[in-house]
Amino acid sequence: MRVNHHRPPAVYTVTDAPLPLSDDIGHRQRRYLVSMAVRTGCFVGAVLAAVAGAPVWVVILLIVGALFLPYIAVVFANGGREPTPSATFGDPIGREQKPVSGQRPEIGS
Repeated sequence: MRVNHHRPPAVYTVTDAPLPLSDDIGHRQRRYLVSMAVRTGCFVGAVLAAVAGAPVWVVILLIVGALFLPYIAVVFANGGREPTPSATFGDPIGREQKPVSGQRPEIGS
């Protein structure tokens, strides 16, 4: 008598896949546009503060913000893809490292 020990196929989840590149680019573009809007607000605020006779330190602070925000915005926009935590199913403690496929080459002496 034959016993059929059928093993269910391995199930791979899509949650391990990174976000699509279009979503990542969209996120970086929005972050850059928000930074540039803050920079524009700093510049307009500096002009309005200078015309209104605000203290000099306020005008200087707004000008410094308008000068350095482009650099900060570009660094954050080009920072690369954001790492996302992968979902875990049935393993509340943590995942084991995935095995390396194939043989590792040995260095002979």
